[in-house]
Amino acid sequence: MTDIKLYNTMAREKQVFTPIDPDNVRMYVCGPTVYDRAHLGNARPVVVFDVLYRLLRHVYGPDHVTYVRNFTDVDDKINATALASKEAGAKGSLEELVHERSDETIGWYLQDMGALGALEPDEMPRATEFIGPMIAMIKDLIAKGHAYAAEGHVLFAVESYKEYGRLSGRSVDDMIAGARVEVAPYKKNPMDFVLWKPSTDDLPGWDSPWGRGRPGWHIECSAMSYELLGATFDIHGGGNDLQFPHHENEIAQSKCAHPDAGFANYWLHNEMLQVEGKKMSKSLGNFFTVHDLLDQGVPGEVIRFVFLGTHYRKPMDWTEKKRAEAEATLRKWRILTDSVEPASSPSVEVVAALADDLNTAGALAELHKLAKRNELPLLLASARFLGILTDELGGWNWRTQVIVGSSFSSEDQFGAGIFSHSIELPSLAKRLHYARTVAMETKDFSTVDALKSILTEAGVQVRMSKEGVELEPGPDFDASKLEVLK
Repeated sequence: MTDIKLYNTMAREKQVFTPIDPDNVRMYVCGPTVYDRAHLGNARPVVVFDVLYRLLRHVYGPDHVTYVRNFTDVDDKINATALASKEAGAKGSLEELVHERSDETIGWYLQDMGALGALEPDEMPRATEFIGPMIAMIKDLIAKGHAYAAEGHVLFAVESYKEYGRLSGRSVDDMIAGARVEVAPYKKNPMDFVLWKPSTDDLPGWDSPWGRGRPGWHIECSAMSYELLGATFDIHGGGNDLQFPHHENEIAQSKCAHPDAGFANYWLHNEMLQVEGKKMSKSLGNFFTVHDLLDQGVPGEVIRFVFLGTHYRKPMDWTEKKRAEAEATLRKWRILTDSVEPASSPSVEVVAALADDLNTAGALAELHKLAKRNELPLLLASARFLGILTDELGGWNWRTQVIVGSSFSSEDQFGAGIFSHSIELPSLAKRLHYARTVAMETKDFSTVDALKSILTEAGVQVRMSKEGVELEPGPDFDASKLEVLK
């Protein structure tokens, strides 16, 4: 069995991954707060942990891995978005608008992440489905002396957990000095954080021993992971912006509620995303969502490829140059592997790269080697293992493969009249490009010459370059003369 090594944030070192039970490998990743479209930075952990999920399924078997990623669907930002809709004239109660907005945003999120080739996790719990377990955990923390009720709130007493700060490597005093914490008269310690808070009558709320209210953010993940994965599970992941305070608070709650359990054995955190070397922000005008890119015609597969090019523990810089290079590479590989049956399993070298702390850049380097050696079945299987060159993500690259004369409009190109004559040209372009690639290696151009001769005889204008092959039907184009190539 392949040994997987992962950098454990808690241990601050790369460690061999040893699951609690190889037949029941469990991973929890913090998901989005569903108040708006996912921006590009939100997508990075999705791709990172999708790759890890694929690796775990490959090593331990698909039926032996459980991946949980939650939706936070109760939050002040969601409430604010719903309130803005109501003020703009939307019909329904505020609570109904909150639910409607959450449903809509979750649908957007799954659609956008699917466009990036991300597999859906085994479980995708909503926080609102686990209010009962959250209340039960809060009651237990109060009973054990780790939390207290005050003015309709319940707060976790940070000083009651001696190891608080271990994940982030900071002491409580340091965190108080450097953190922006909510100052409230009902707090015993500035670092104490909210487990439960009051709700007004018009906002979403649930009855509890402390009055009608809603949970704090951190307790949600502790309760959901416990219910779905148990008191101790294998991997907990998310962006490094969650390391403190969210993950630190999760650990405190969970280990105080279940003192004999370990919570998560391995902590993985991905670095943040930049755009053209700068932090993505609305003020800089470089903020965009995944949906924005997809709408602009950037294929999801290209976005995924760019993400894979940088190790998850390094800052990732989205640039137009990387996008263009990714698109060119994927276009070339899709041409090469058209009509190729994938190998039964991915390259050993690609698996080894991923098993070394998810070295996706190394895995892509191995794919380039396979393409250069024309090991196409292995290239296809290995690429699909990484979530690229899949049938689901295909189709985008043929948009520019059918080249028609200037007398046709872009609408005509894909309309019924011209399409019936040009439908075969994309596959023929791929065949010719592949034949030319092989010929460059073998120095035998007889197949290339034969294909080109048939195409020319059928009235097809042929243009070949390092980037690919363009086939354009000329004025004397006769599709019937291409029948011999079927």
